[in-house]
Amino acid sequence: MTIYSKEARKILITARNSYIGNSFAEWVSGRPEYSVDFITCRDDEWKKTSFAKYDVILHVAGIAHVEAKEDQSELYYKVNTDLTIDLARKAKVDGVKQFVFLSSMIVFGESNINNRNIVVTSDSKPEPSGFYGNSKLQGEKGIIKLQDEKFNIVIVRPPMIYGKGSKGNFPKLVKLAKISPIFPNIHNQRSVLYIDNLCEFLRLIIYHQEKGCFHPQNKEYVNITELVRIIAKANGKHLIVTKLFNSVINLSGRKLNFINKLFGTFIYDQSLSYYKENYWVRTLKDSVVATTQGEKKE
Repeated sequence: MTIYSKEARKILITARNSYIGNSFAEWVSGRPEYSVDFITCRDDEWKKTSFAKYDVILHVAGIAHVEAKEDQSELYYKVNTDLTIDLARKAKVDGVKQFVFLSSMIVFGESNINNRNIVVTSDSKPEPSGFYGNSKLQGEKGIIKLQDEKFNIVIVRPPMIYGKGSKGNFPKLVKLAKISPIFPNIHNQRSVLYIDNLCEFLRLIIYHQEKGCFHPQNKEYVNITELVRIIAKANGKHLIVTKLFNSVINLSGRKLNFINKLFGTFIYDQSLSYYKENYWVRTLKDSVVATTQGEKKE
């Protein structure tokens, strides 16, 4: 049985202005068992910094999916793949005990015109559909080779992350729910992850000195129509849902990938996301209300 030290886990986060990194630092602030520092990876200065005093590298630096541009594929591999591997190698040489890499659910692809409904199970193999997902996957493959008895590699593949101040598709849905009086009634399912639930999950895998690949998500799947309805209600708006547009959406989905990204099904089988300790600190409804109304975590 592993005996955990009472000393604080010294954690180095590889980005100074990361949404996930800053949220995690705030989440563990005031807890004596965690100590957090930041480092920037925008240049090569980090190579001159010794990691020897740290127990954990929390690697959140990277180029986000929402910024993906076809002419920047080389940059994505440089940052999401090469930087990840270089950081992990240095961490191992410097004696760090654990390297935690924030990858993405998109290593399993995305809902598109060829595969609108994706259900990831324990038998599913990564099959990214674009260079963003593939750059993350190649980073995973590069660092997993470094795993040994003294150096634990953790790969975390979260679905869409949302919370106060988050970027990506969720803020777009919030804006839509606030201005649109009507929305299609679509019965899809999506895996999502509230930022506080992710931060608690990261706290636990660091505390327990885990290794391996993890797929955290909220306890509940989200239906896109119900999500927009919750957002609208939280902001005092009345939303009318209708099936009148469903045939148009189904036809459009045969030609337009963005329709499938919004209305297709993309989920983890729930069995992939259970952990030995509860990390679900907020329900879906409570987290959406807290996010859209700007409420701070307790």
